[in-house]
Amino acid sequence: RSELSLAAFALLFSELVQYCQRRVASVAELQARLAQLGHHVGLRALDALVARERPGRRETKVLGVLLFVKGPLWRALFGREADKLEQANDDDRTFYVIEREPLVNTFVSVPRENSSLNCAAFAAGLLEAVLGASGFPARVSAHWHKGTTLMIKFDEAVIARDKSLEGR
Repeated sequence: RSELSLAAFALLFSELVQYCQRRVASVAELQARLAQLGHHVGLRALDALVARERPGRRETKVLGVLLFVKGPLWRALFGREADKLEQANDDDRTFYVIEREPLVNTFVSVPRENSSLNCAAFAAGLLEAVLGASGFPARVSAHWHKGTTLMIKFDEAVIARDKSLEGR
């Protein structure tokens, strides 16, 4: 397992944001571009991590894959576990990964006119790719709430499959 210095990551990610910023016209487009790049990283990170952490074993339940995301995946990508994992009170399809100070927002200075920019859209794209490739298709979006919150909304079929597995 190789470690990347925080300074190298900060420089690389800052350049990635600047590169994307020069090629878009709005904050929404920038966040979409970051999510798309995160998607590519997520697919590659999942392959390496599953081979290392869980050889020959695949998660079949929603809670299992979410705990994998909060723990081993987050630790491998960002150096520590995510701060919190919560489920929405009113919707059994919606979960939240809460990160008070996400690494992807730490070293990016956002101009005042782009104050709604949340670079955690990169992590949202990454997470969406990991969940989709693991057999848990979901939409993931980044929001400013309690720091940064990644809202995961699973497809109906995923929740139905999880409930049927509980009955076994």
